[in-house]
Amino acid sequence: MRSHLLDTNILSDLMRHPQGRIRSHLERVGDNAACTSIIVAAELKFGVEKSESVALRDNLNAILSALEILPLKPPADQRYAEIRTHLDTAGKTIGPNDMLIAAHCLAEGLVAVTANTGEFGRVPGLKVENWLAS
Repeated sequence: MRSHLLDTNILSDLMRHPQGRIRSHLERVGDNAACTSIIVAAELKFGVEKSESVALRDNLNAILSALEILPLKPPADQRYAEIRTHLDTAGKTIGPNDMLIAAHCLAEGLVAVTANTGEFGRVPGLKVENWLAS
């Protein structure tokens, strides 16, 4: 059962260090517990495209083929509206893609796995883990 949504910086680390810390955490929670968002996949594909690295493209394709990539669908749109309203009102906005990823996690009941705890930590009710810090 899915429980953890892997953010861009987590999958980027896995691409560069396939047997590193992220692999250890995946083994701990179970490979089937991890997934990612179509937004994360798009961010990663942009980075690989921009880098023009065949090796990174191959690593990314291997990782994405092994993970479930969740489509963005309701009620993520409502969670996004709530998050954005809250953060705008508090004067503590975060990046637009991070808001969408956070909304995706909340809508699916998933833990956000990210090294960007400063931004994701501002989202009320979002569970966050940093697998690069442990």
